Amino acid sequence: MKDLHPGTISIISDGTGETAATMIRAALVQYMDLEVHILRHKNVRTEGQLEPIIQEAVERKALIAYTVVAVGLRNRIRALASEKGIPTIDLLGPILTTLDQYLGVSEGRNPQAGLLRVVDDTYYRRIEAIEYTVKHDDGKALSELGKADIILVGISRTSKTPLSIFLSHKGFRVANIPLVLNTPLPAELNLVDQRKIVGLVIDIESLQRIRKNRLEKFGQDPGGTYASLDHIMKEIEFAHEVFRQNKRWPVFNVTDRALEETATEITRIVGTRMGWPDSAFF
Repeated sequence: MKDLHPGTISIISDGTGETAATMIRAALVQYMDLEVHILRHKNVRTEGQLEPIIQEAVERKALIAYTVVAVGLRNRIRALASEKGIPTIDLLGPILTTLDQYLGVSEGRNPQAGLLRVVDDTYYRRIEAIEYTVKHDDGKALSELGKADIILVGISRTSKTPLSIFLSHKGFRVANIPLVLNTPLPAELNLVDQRKIVGLVIDIESLQRIRKNRLEKFGQDPGGTYASLDHIMKEIEFAHEVFRQNKRWPVFNVTDRALEETATEITRIVGTRMGWPDSAFF
């Protein structure tokens, strides 16, 4: 029976709150018969921002879940909530504390920096970039494609996801789109700035080896269509035809190349085309 008094979880985050929301939703799968509302408070970085959030939680009889790096702010959330009798979940603090202990970092060594790093605009941009990139992996959430800094296009196993994640840790919002044999490209690609789009290719033999290794790793038959030479040749030819039709997209061959090497070239090319400042490069 549905709960007649739905619960409310109020998320407090020093970034976008996407990580906290994802964790909460994953946990709520265990409570499918209950109605729970999720409120998200983004970019909370000062104690002055907390009072109205805490008051709202009191009025809604909410539970507060928070992902905040700065130790002082985490402690303040906990103290204010305790004063009002509000239950809390610190989603990030225990992880940082355990890492601090494991890595031998002294808590008192640099209190202004929190446990592991100085919390600044660059850090928050990186967190937002990572969250965007994870959400837009493998052709997902195409309606937000225009917000990407870089868009990678390629067939399966051309390092789209590893490159995306690597670039996101440098602060770039990256979306990647899979090329599927004889399948039209998503229409959304035509609506974005074409200077952001990059094609990825790989040599036939290398791709076959990578796909066979992947299938064997997961206990699947490496002799199927996915890793067959004939199928791979058709996929690669299809990719080259797509790139021939979209001449504005620079194409990078990722065969036997380190992620950082390819990522550096991609940011240099896209950055130059987009007119990014020198500070954007790494």
